[in-house]
Amino acid sequence: MSTVTPTDLLDRAAAWLAEDPDPVTRSALDDLLSRARAGDAVAVADLADRFRGPLEFGTAGLRGALGAGPHRMNRVVVTRAAAGLVAYLKERGAGPGDAVVIGYDARHNSDVFARDTAEVVTGAGLRALLLPRTLPTPVLAFAIRDLGCVAGVMVTASHNPPQDNGYKVYLGDGSQIISPADAEIAAQIAAVGALADVPRGGPGEILGDDLVERYLASVVALVDDGPRDLSIVHTSLHGVGGEMVTRALAATGFPAPAVVEAQAAPDPDFPTVSFPNPEEPGAMDLALALAAERDADLVVANDPDADRCAVAVPGPHGWQMLRGDEVGALLAHHLLAKGRRGTYATSIVSSSLLRRMAEAAGQPSAETLTGFKWIGRLDGLAFGYEEALGYCVDPAHVKDKDGVSALVMVCELAARLKAEGRTLVDLLDEIAETHGLHATDQLSVRFDDLAGIGAAMERLRNAPPATLGGLAVERVDDLALGSADLPPTDGLRYTLAGGARVVVRPSGTEPKVKCYLEVVVPVDPEDGVDAARIAAVGRLDAVKADVRVAAGL
Repeated sequence: MSTVTPTDLLDRAAAWLAEDPDPVTRSALDDLLSRARAGDAVAVADLADRFRGPLEFGTAGLRGALGAGPHRMNRVVVTRAAAGLVAYLKERGAGPGDAVVIGYDARHNSDVFARDTAEVVTGAGLRALLLPRTLPTPVLAFAIRDLGCVAGVMVTASHNPPQDNGYKVYLGDGSQIISPADAEIAAQIAAVGALADVPRGGPGEILGDDLVERYLASVVALVDDGPRDLSIVHTSLHGVGGEMVTRALAATGFPAPAVVEAQAAPDPDFPTVSFPNPEEPGAMDLALALAAERDADLVVANDPDADRCAVAVPGPHGWQMLRGDEVGALLAHHLLAKGRRGTYATSIVSSSLLRRMAEAAGQPSAETLTGFKWIGRLDGLAFGYEEALGYCVDPAHVKDKDGVSALVMVCELAARLKAEGRTLVDLLDEIAETHGLHATDQLSVRFDDLAGIGAAMERLRNAPPATLGGLAVERVDDLALGSADLPPTDGLRYTLAGGARVVVRPSGTEPKVKCYLEVVVPVDPEDGVDAARIAAVGRLDAVKADVRVAAGL
């Protein structure tokens, strides 16, 4: 079957081909262009998708599939992004002596993109400092403030599929960029001319292991003397967290964890998992099987760039994963018990339990938009977390989520409870008895056609439900309008009777609509927490079913 290919599409592809410095993407694009010129409909569609526009540079930086074209992650896109970033920094006064620190994970081309970025930084007259090897994202976030840099770049796609890569940008305060910096950097990227005209300098300075030692020292300082008897299983899901976790546990006195060997070495193809995300079905199977074999006390896991931490515990029906909100409550309880003062913060899609716990302890609390780019920059932050397994337990050093320090602190708490004859689940029960059982769930729907996401949001805006799961909708907040407390964002928040709530929003990194559900069930002293849990499951199921219908999902 043949088709007519628009001349401008072929011209744009040919122009890209002429300046692409990467022989791999250049060869693939050359083949695709030849087939498109011959009328291959599949090649034409592929080419049109690659050139339908640039990857959007936003508050998450860049993230997308690897390949040639402006709508993919490649050396051309990364070079332009680096040039736009340094132009933005220089416009704001950065000059010789000011440094940009660059980190990278073990994904395909991460090291190449890091080197390209370093050469663009030095070509602009700034210093480029590269982390000594593949390291977790929190080490990069730590390095920005530790070294007094004006910005940082982390080349990673976090827990995305293996065909993706990404480009996270931080400014000198150690936090990820927010508006208007994202738009201003994007404008500078758009103003970059021919790739050959972007000045390139030397490779920059490769940092020594002393930086890594200082990061580890900051993690060790979080943990008090105390019990260390704990049998731990760890998996890094083919990512870069294994070394840091093993060293941090050893330095804090814990026994060496049993490691899932098949997932221990960094591997950009993630061969044992469909998605390298601890939240995805099947991702934790090998770790849970090893924990059952070893009769372990605890399973801890990191995503591939180790900025997130997952926790599993033994239960009456086998090993069970704890929700991010549950781990967030445990860490908050632990830090409040340690006397950590300051603001306890989470995002609008996470449980409201944190607010109740902070207020009961006489500490301020805050809710932000989704993402640590908002949580990390709060003044006076003591602890921040997000339900998607992200925890900031040391904001003085890392103003971002950190799966290494959070993991060590979970182990400290679990070991202390074990010495008292209790478990993490026992502590969750005690928190529920004090503050009510805050049960959360999520409905996540992936779309092949992005138009479906907008249609679902429009349907909810045009026909808001009066009840969800039999609970009256007491208030509807259109988050796109913004408020005194929150900047505008595409989302809807429903406040229901009895403290329940639902937040619906498009994902910021994947083609999904995400619905975050919470119900609050008081714990009757006679019936106990298990009865409250059973009631909560029924309420959540009813709410989820009604949300699905209301949004047409």
